Amino acid sequence: MELQMWKEILCPYDLAVDELILKFTHMREEYRKAGKYSPIEQIDGRVKSISSILDKMQRKKININEVETELEDIAGIRITCQFVEDIERVVAIIKDRSDMEVKSIKDYVTTAKDSGYRSYHMIIYYTVHTIYGEQKIQAEIQVRTLAMNFWATVEHSLQYKYKENIPEHISDKLMNAADALVVLDNEMSAVRDEIMDAQNSFRKKANLVSEILTTMQNLYKVANKHEVIKIQDEFYKIYQQGNLEQLMHFNKQLDIIAEGYRAQSLS
Repeated sequence: MELQMWKEILCPYDLAVDELILKFTHMREEYRKAGKYSPIEQIDGRVKSISSILDKMQRKKININEVETELEDIAGIRITCQFVEDIERVVAIIKDRSDMEVKSIKDYVTTAKDSGYRSYHMIIYYTVHTIYGEQKIQAEIQVRTLAMNFWATVEHSLQYKYKENIPEHISDKLMNAADALVVLDNEMSAVRDEIMDAQNSFRKKANLVSEILTTMQNLYKVANKHEVIKIQDEFYKIYQQGNLEQLMHFNKQLDIIAEGYRAQSLS
Protein backbone atom coordinates (compact mmCIF):
# COMPACT_ATOMS: atom_id res chain seq x y z
CA MET A 1 0.00 0.00 0.00
CA GLU A 2 1.24 3.48 -0.86
CA LEU A 3 2.19 5.84 1.96
CA GLN A 4 -0.54 8.31 0.95
CA MET A 5 -3.16 5.57 1.32
CA TRP A 6 -1.94 4.81 4.83
CA LYS A 7 -2.20 8.49 5.74
CA GLU A 8 -5.79 8.57 4.48
CA ILE A 9 -6.67 5.46 6.49
CA LEU A 10 -5.09 6.79 9.69
CA CYS A 11 -6.46 10.34 9.43
CA PRO A 12 -9.83 9.51 11.12
CA TYR A 13 -7.95 7.76 13.91
CA ASP A 14 -5.87 10.89 14.52
CA LEU A 15 -9.12 12.83 14.74
CA ALA A 16 -10.64 10.29 17.15
CA VAL A 17 -7.62 10.41 19.48
CA ASP A 18 -7.62 14.23 19.51
CA GLU A 19 -11.36 14.35 20.25
CA LEU A 20 -11.26 11.69 22.97
CA ILE A 21 -8.32 13.34 24.73
CA LEU A 22 -10.16 16.66 24.63
CA LYS A 23 -13.39 15.15 25.97
CA PHE A 24 -11.75 13.33 28.88
CA THR A 25 -9.59 16.36 29.70
CA HIS A 26 -12.67 18.60 29.74
CA MET A 27 -14.44 16.05 31.95
CA ARG A 28 -11.57 16.13 34.46
CA GLU A 29 -11.55 19.94 34.53
CA GLU A 30 -15.33 20.04 34.92
CA TYR A 31 -15.08 17.92 38.06
CA ARG A 32 -12.36 20.13 39.49
CA LYS A 33 -14.07 23.42 38.70
CA ALA A 34 -17.21 22.11 40.40
CA GLY A 35 -15.09 21.43 43.49
CA LYS A 36 -15.48 17.66 43.09
CA TYR A 37 -12.89 14.92 43.08
CA SER A 38 -12.02 13.74 39.56
CA PRO A 39 -11.42 10.00 39.08
CA ILE A 40 -9.39 10.96 36.00
CA GLU A 41 -5.85 12.10 36.78
CA GLN A 42 -4.05 12.00 33.41
CA ILE A 43 -5.02 11.40 29.78
CA ASP A 44 -2.86 10.66 26.80
CA GLY A 45 -3.28 8.92 23.48
CA ARG A 46 -1.66 7.84 20.27
CA VAL A 47 -2.31 6.38 16.83
CA LYS A 48 -0.24 3.30 16.03
CA SER A 49 2.64 3.96 13.68
CA ILE A 50 2.54 2.33 10.27
CA SER A 51 5.49 0.10 11.23
CA SER A 52 3.66 -1.08 14.40
CA ILE A 53 0.57 -1.84 12.35
CA LEU A 54 2.59 -3.81 9.81
CA ASP A 55 4.33 -5.77 12.59
CA LYS A 56 1.01 -6.68 14.19
CA MET A 57 -0.51 -7.61 10.82
CA GLN A 58 2.41 -9.96 10.24
CA ARG A 59 2.20 -11.55 13.71
CA LYS A 60 -1.55 -12.08 13.52
CA LYS A 61 -1.59 -12.86 9.78
CA ILE A 62 -4.08 -10.08 9.03
CA ASN A 63 -4.91 -9.21 5.42
CA ILE A 64 -4.46 -5.57 4.40
CA ASN A 65 -8.18 -5.32 3.60
CA GLU A 66 -9.07 -6.42 7.15
CA VAL A 67 -6.85 -3.97 9.02
CA GLU A 68 -9.59 -1.66 10.26
CA THR A 69 -11.88 -4.47 11.40
CA GLU A 70 -9.27 -6.81 12.87
CA LEU A 71 -6.99 -4.26 14.55
CA GLU A 72 -8.96 -2.78 17.43
CA ASP A 73 -6.19 -0.62 18.88
CA ILE A 74 -5.06 1.56 15.98
CA ALA A 75 -6.36 4.45 18.09
CA GLY A 76 -5.42 4.21 21.75
CA ILE A 77 -6.31 6.31 24.80
CA ARG A 78 -4.80 5.85 28.25
CA ILE A 79 -6.58 7.18 31.33
CA THR A 80 -4.57 7.15 34.54
CA CYS A 81 -6.21 7.26 37.97
CA GLN A 82 -4.87 7.78 41.48
CA PHE A 83 -6.73 4.91 43.11
CA VAL A 84 -7.94 1.44 42.10
CA GLU A 85 -11.50 2.43 43.03
CA ASP A 86 -11.35 5.23 40.45
CA ILE A 87 -11.01 2.69 37.63
CA GLU A 88 -14.56 1.44 38.21
CA ARG A 89 -15.87 5.01 38.18
CA VAL A 90 -14.13 5.81 34.88
CA VAL A 91 -15.42 2.59 33.30
CA ALA A 92 -18.96 3.45 34.43
CA ILE A 93 -18.63 6.95 32.95
CA ILE A 94 -17.55 5.53 29.58
CA LYS A 95 -20.37 2.97 29.56
CA ASP A 96 -22.94 5.71 30.24
CA ARG A 97 -21.81 7.98 27.41
CA SER A 98 -23.96 8.10 24.29
CA ASP A 99 -21.02 9.00 22.02
CA MET A 100 -19.03 5.87 22.90
CA GLU A 101 -20.28 2.34 22.36
CA VAL A 102 -18.46 -0.39 24.29
CA LYS A 103 -17.64 -3.38 22.11
CA SER A 104 -15.66 -5.49 24.57
CA ILE A 105 -13.74 -5.35 27.85
CA LYS A 106 -10.73 -7.14 29.33
CA ASP A 107 -10.27 -6.77 33.07
CA TYR A 108 -6.60 -7.28 33.88
CA VAL A 109 -7.06 -5.46 37.19
CA THR A 110 -9.08 -8.19 38.84
CA THR A 111 -7.09 -10.91 37.07
CA ALA A 112 -3.57 -9.80 36.10
CA LYS A 113 -1.70 -11.27 33.15
CA ASP A 114 0.92 -13.94 33.87
CA SER A 115 3.60 -11.28 33.45
CA GLY A 116 2.09 -9.20 36.29
CA TYR A 117 0.53 -6.64 33.94
CA ARG A 118 -2.57 -4.95 35.35
CA SER A 119 -4.92 -2.61 33.51
CA TYR A 120 -8.55 -2.35 32.40
CA HIS A 121 -9.03 -2.46 28.63
CA MET A 122 -12.11 -1.34 26.73
CA ILE A 123 -12.66 -1.47 22.98
CA ILE A 124 -15.16 1.16 21.91
CA TYR A 125 -16.82 2.27 18.71
CA TYR A 126 -16.50 6.02 18.16
CA THR A 127 -17.86 8.07 15.28
CA VAL A 128 -15.81 10.87 13.73
CA HIS A 129 -16.97 13.42 11.19
CA THR A 130 -14.55 13.82 8.31
CA ILE A 131 -14.74 15.73 5.03
CA TYR A 132 -15.96 12.45 3.50
CA GLY A 133 -18.76 12.04 6.04
CA GLU A 134 -19.20 10.04 9.22
CA GLN A 135 -16.87 7.14 9.98
CA LYS A 136 -17.35 4.68 12.84
CA ILE A 137 -13.99 3.41 14.04
CA GLN A 138 -12.64 1.28 16.86
CA ALA A 139 -10.46 2.61 19.67
CA GLU A 140 -8.89 1.05 22.73
CA ILE A 141 -9.17 2.78 26.11
CA GLN A 142 -6.83 1.60 28.87
CA VAL A 143 -7.68 2.61 32.43
CA ARG A 144 -5.09 2.05 35.15
CA THR A 145 -3.61 3.55 38.31
CA LEU A 146 -0.41 5.59 38.38
CA ALA A 147 1.41 2.59 39.88
CA MET A 148 0.10 0.24 37.18
CA ASN A 149 1.10 2.72 34.51
CA PHE A 150 4.66 3.00 35.85
CA TRP A 151 5.07 -0.78 35.77
CA ALA A 152 3.52 -1.13 32.30
CA THR A 153 5.78 1.61 30.88
CA VAL A 154 8.90 -0.13 32.15
CA GLU A 155 7.71 -3.55 30.96
CA HIS A 156 6.86 -2.19 27.50
CA SER A 157 10.37 -0.75 27.14
CA LEU A 158 11.89 -4.09 28.10
CA GLN A 159 9.62 -5.95 25.68
CA TYR A 160 10.81 -3.63 22.93
CA LYS A 161 14.47 -4.10 23.87
CA TYR A 162 14.31 -7.90 24.09
CA LYS A 163 11.77 -8.31 21.26
CA GLU A 164 9.23 -9.89 23.63
CA ASN A 165 11.79 -12.41 24.98
CA ILE A 166 12.64 -10.87 28.33
CA PRO A 167 15.29 -12.89 30.24
CA GLU A 168 13.90 -14.94 33.11
CA HIS A 169 15.83 -13.10 35.84
CA ILE A 170 14.36 -9.79 34.66
CA SER A 171 10.86 -11.29 34.38
CA ASP A 172 11.17 -12.45 38.00
CA LYS A 173 12.10 -8.95 39.12
CA LEU A 174 9.18 -7.50 37.15
CA MET A 175 6.81 -9.95 38.84
CA ASN A 176 8.16 -8.97 42.26
CA ALA A 177 7.69 -5.31 41.36
CA ALA A 178 4.13 -6.01 40.19
CA ASP A 179 3.34 -7.67 43.54
CA ALA A 180 4.82 -4.69 45.38
CA LEU A 181 2.69 -2.27 43.36
CA VAL A 182 -0.46 -4.21 44.28
CA VAL A 183 0.46 -3.59 47.92
CA LEU A 184 1.12 0.09 47.13
CA ASP A 185 -2.27 0.54 45.45
CA ASN A 186 -3.99 -1.14 48.40
CA GLU A 187 -2.15 1.07 50.89
CA MET A 188 -3.12 4.18 48.94
CA SER A 189 -6.74 3.04 48.92
CA ALA A 190 -6.61 2.69 52.70
CA VAL A 191 -5.83 6.42 53.09
CA ARG A 192 -7.85 7.50 50.04
CA ASP A 193 -10.28 9.74 51.96
CA GLU A 194 -7.48 11.65 53.68
CA ILE A 195 -5.60 12.13 50.41
CA MET A 196 -8.76 13.31 48.61
CA ASP A 197 -9.58 15.78 51.42
CA ALA A 198 -6.06 17.23 51.26
CA GLN A 199 -6.15 17.56 47.47
CA ASN A 200 -9.63 19.12 47.46
CA SER A 201 -8.57 21.64 50.11
CA PHE A 202 -5.54 22.57 48.02
CA ARG A 203 -7.68 23.04 44.87
CA LYS A 204 -10.30 25.07 46.73
CA LYS A 205 -7.61 27.34 48.14
CA ALA A 206 -5.97 27.76 44.73
CA ASN A 207 -9.32 28.63 43.07
CA LEU A 208 -10.20 31.00 45.91
CA VAL A 209 -6.87 32.85 45.67
CA SER A 210 -7.29 33.14 41.91
CA GLU A 211 -10.77 34.70 42.37
CA ILE A 212 -9.49 37.15 45.00
CA LEU A 213 -6.55 38.29 42.87
CA THR A 214 -8.81 38.79 39.85
CA THR A 215 -11.25 40.88 41.91
CA MET A 216 -8.42 43.02 43.35
CA GLN A 217 -6.99 43.54 39.88
CA ASN A 218 -10.38 44.80 38.70
CA LEU A 219 -10.65 47.07 41.76
CA TYR A 220 -7.46 48.86 40.73
CA LYS A 221 -9.40 50.15 37.71
CA VAL A 222 -12.26 51.68 39.69
CA ALA A 223 -11.28 52.11 43.35
CA ASN A 224 -8.94 54.39 45.28
CA LYS A 225 -5.41 53.03 44.94
CA HIS A 226 -4.62 53.43 48.67
CA GLU A 227 -7.79 51.53 49.58
CA VAL A 228 -6.88 48.65 47.25
CA ILE A 229 -3.35 48.51 48.73
CA LYS A 230 -4.90 48.21 52.23
CA ILE A 231 -7.13 45.38 50.97
CA GLN A 232 -4.11 43.74 49.38
CA ASP A 233 -2.12 43.92 52.63
CA GLU A 234 -5.02 42.37 54.53
CA PHE A 235 -5.18 39.57 51.98
CA TYR A 236 -1.48 38.75 52.40
CA LYS A 237 -1.88 38.57 56.21
CA ILE A 238 -4.82 36.17 55.94
CA TYR A 239 -3.08 34.11 53.25
CA GLN A 240 0.01 33.65 55.43
CA GLN A 241 -2.18 32.26 58.22
CA GLY A 242 -3.36 29.54 55.83
CA ASN A 243 -6.92 29.49 57.15
CA LEU A 244 -9.35 28.52 54.37
CA GLU A 245 -12.44 29.78 56.21
CA GLN A 246 -10.87 33.22 56.72
CA LEU A 247 -9.98 33.35 53.03
CA MET A 248 -13.58 32.47 52.11
CA HIS A 249 -14.90 35.22 54.41
CA PHE A 250 -12.40 37.71 52.95
CA ASN A 251 -13.53 36.78 49.42
CA LYS A 252 -17.19 37.41 50.32
CA GLN A 253 -16.37 40.81 51.82
CA LEU A 254 -14.28 41.66 48.76
CA ASP A 255 -17.22 40.75 46.49
CA ILE A 256 -19.43 43.16 48.46
CA ILE A 257 -16.88 45.96 48.02
CA ALA A 258 -16.52 45.23 44.31
CA GLU A 259 -20.30 45.12 43.86
CA GLY A 260 -20.54 48.56 45.52
CA TYR A 261 -18.11 50.03 42.98
CA ARG A 262 -19.99 48.36 40.12
CA ALA A 263 -23.24 49.91 41.33
CA GLN A 264 -21.57 53.35 41.51
CA SER A 265 -20.30 53.07 37.96
CA LEU A 266 -23.78 52.15 36.68
CA SER A 267 -25.40 55.08 38.44
